[in-house]
This record gives sequence, C-alpha cells and structure tokens, in this order.
Amino acid sequence: MFRPTRLSSSLLLLTGTAIGVASPVQAEFINDSKASLELRNFYFNRDFRQENAPQSKAEEWAQGFLLRYESGFTEGTVGVGVDAIGLLGVKLDSSPDRSGTGLLKRDRETGRAQDEYGELGATVKLRASKSVLKVGTLMPKLPVVQYNDSRLLPQTFQGGHLNSMEIDGLTFDAGRLNRVNQRDSSNNEAMTITSGAARAISFRSGTTSDEFNFGGASYKWNDSLTTAYHYGELEDFYKQHFLSAVHILPLGDKQSLKSDIRFARSTDDGSSNVDNKAFGAMFTYALGGHAFGLGYQNMSGDTGFAYINGTDPFLVNYVQIGDFANKDEKSWQARYDYNFASIGIPGLTFMTRYLTGDNIDLGAGRSDGKEWERNMDIAYVFQDGPLKNFGVKWRNATVRTSNFGSDIDENRLILSYVLPLW
Repeated sequence: MFRPTRLSSSLLLLTGTAIGVASPVQAEFINDSKASLELRNFYFNRDFRQENAPQSKAEEWAQGFLLRYESGFTEGTVGVGVDAIGLLGVKLDSSPDRSGTGLLKRDRETGRAQDEYGELGATVKLRASKSVLKVGTLMPKLPVVQYNDSRLLPQTFQGGHLNSMEIDGLTFDAGRLNRVNQRDSSNNEAMTITSGAARAISFRSGTTSDEFNFGGASYKWNDSLTTAYHYGELEDFYKQHFLSAVHILPLGDKQSLKSDIRFARSTDDGSSNVDNKAFGAMFTYALGGHAFGLGYQNMSGDTGFAYINGTDPFLVNYVQIGDFANKDEKSWQARYDYNFASIGIPGLTFMTRYLTGDNIDLGAGRSDGKEWERNMDIAYVFQDGPLKNFGVKWRNATVRTSNFGSDIDENRLILSYVLPLW
C-alpha cells in the first residue's frame, strides 16, 4: 500500500514501477505493451440546501495522477503478462468544514483532508487461446459489479477475474473479489453494502465481507441484439441475478432506436434482509447528432436495490447523484444528448436529463417519498494541435426531495489530459 509524503518522491515511485514492470523476457511482452499518464484536475462543489443541514457545503480542489501500464503476453500455449497502475491524489484546496467530497482521503478522527494519498497496484495475467485470467488489482465493469470512477481517482478491487471469448459472440466472465479500495482511500478493506433509511436495507452491525463471487455471460446474436445473464453474491449480504438485453433498430439514414432492458432479483444472504426486484428500461431515438431518451425504473419487494458500497449500480436511472433505487420507488427519466461533430465541431458534446421518483416507502405506513434530479454535462476534447487529448468537462446537478434525504446543488469542473508514454 502506498502512502506518499512528498509529490516528487511519489511521482518517481509511480514512474519507476511502470519501467520496472516492463522488463521483458520476450519481444511480444514489450512490443504489445502500452503505458499512459493521465492528469486529472478536479474541482467539486456541493451546496446543501435543506434547513438545519449539518454541513452547508462540501467543496474541494485536487490534482490526480493516474499512471497505467499494460504489457503484452509472452509466447507459448499460455502467455504471461503484467499490468500495473499507480494512483496519486494531491490536495490543492480544502478545509475541515468543506471536506467530504470524495476527492480526497480524510483523517478519520479530525475529518481533515490529507495532503496526498495514493495506491500502487499490480495484476498478473495469463492468456490461453481467447481466455484471459487476471489476478491482483482489478477494475471490473459488469452488471453485478462496476467500479466507480466519478471522482479524482478510481475505485479498485483485489481478486481474480476470468474472461473467455472462445465461442464467437459469447463472452463469459467469472471470478472472486476479496478487498476494495474506495475512490478516496489508500486502504484495501473488506466490502459492505450500500444502505440508507429510504432503502430499508438492514444487516447485523459491524458485518463486512471478504468474498464477492460473480459469473455470467453475454451473447451477441447479431449486430442489433445482445442479451446477458450475470450472477453476483456478496457473502453475508445478498445474492443477485441480473438479466439484460440491448437492441438497436436502424430506422433509416442516421436514425436508430435503441432499447435497453434490465431486470435484477436480489435476495438476502446471511445477516441482511435484502429482498428486491428491479426493472428498468431506457429507449433512445438517435437522429444525426441528436439523441432523445426516455427511461422507466421500478423497485419492488421489502427493500431497495442492493449493491457493493461505493460501486456504480447497473440501473438505467443511476445518474450523477441519485440512483432512484429506494424501497418501492418508481421513477422516470427524460434525456437529450447532442454531438456537435454533426455540425463540424468534433469533440464537443452536450447532455441534459431530468428524473423524478415517487411512491418511496419511508416506513411507518408512509409511501409518500418523492425526489427529482436534473443534470447537465458539457464537454470538449481537443482533437489536434498541442492540446490534443486535453479535455474540459462541466457537470451540474440539482436534487430535491419532498420529505427525506438532502437537497443539493452541485457543480464539478474536470480538466484531464492523457499522455501516451509508449
């Protein structure tokens, strides 16, 4: 585990790690390798608007460094390779009364953001035919577990993951995770579940898990249709079955209709009371650079939706702040996207959406919980010149709840630059 004390020594250590890993024994190991350094400058401001809020705002500014290395594979029936990642976050502005944005690691006693924090991770990988087994630091992106990368540094896991594509069109995944390093942490810890009063999920106090088992497959029937089934089990918390289907219907010149259907069934495992059915559907009509989306999500059962704390749930109405996955919640989404490449400005994109949810069971016979959220993103990535790959993104969100949760106004400004090293 990496706990830097000075920026200069931290960057030297990260760079040295990538170079050291790249000591090959065969040409393919090097020739197929790649490395990059991402610089991510992140300003985050969240104002809490409800009366008697314990904190008026969370506001911080930080600089992130993300060094990634991926080797090729050695020759032979079983090829061997190594991946490495070095993460470093540096505080630029914070104070105890404004901390808690998720950008920076905080001292558990004082709540003050640390000056620097980081992590080093390595992954050994084995390839046979069209199957790859990875063991070590992982960033899975599957319906039952998706790592979170919405702040300065990404969330990572420790474990093993097998990905196999031996049959054309069929992708198979299976594995086990035993530790998680949250996006604002430098510690690999046991896992737990996302909870909250409106979610109605309860579990034995102090319970954590060091075992998340997952498996599943997706099949691409043709260029228009892909279906999938995945299973996830967080020991002592929940078991989850996930079905999904994506269909794209061409409608003519630069027109299409995309249908994204998802259903999950979650039940308890050991110490919790998890019992949830989650249905979601998103339909998107694309016309040139325009995209118009309409989504619906429905929660039923004794609790809200269950997922590993800190991860991104695979829900159509999971957005910038909310997931609209409380007990019995029904929610709608209207979304609009525009890609300015259609009018000759490649790299410039815009998105706005509005979501509203109601029928939330707040307990004691009350089912009158309501919430809404409005998001807007505008982003530009330079396509050429000295600033090529430099990106600027502004994300804005407004959240309001009728009788539970926090009222929030939020802005995020993200500057990023990816520098290929080789």
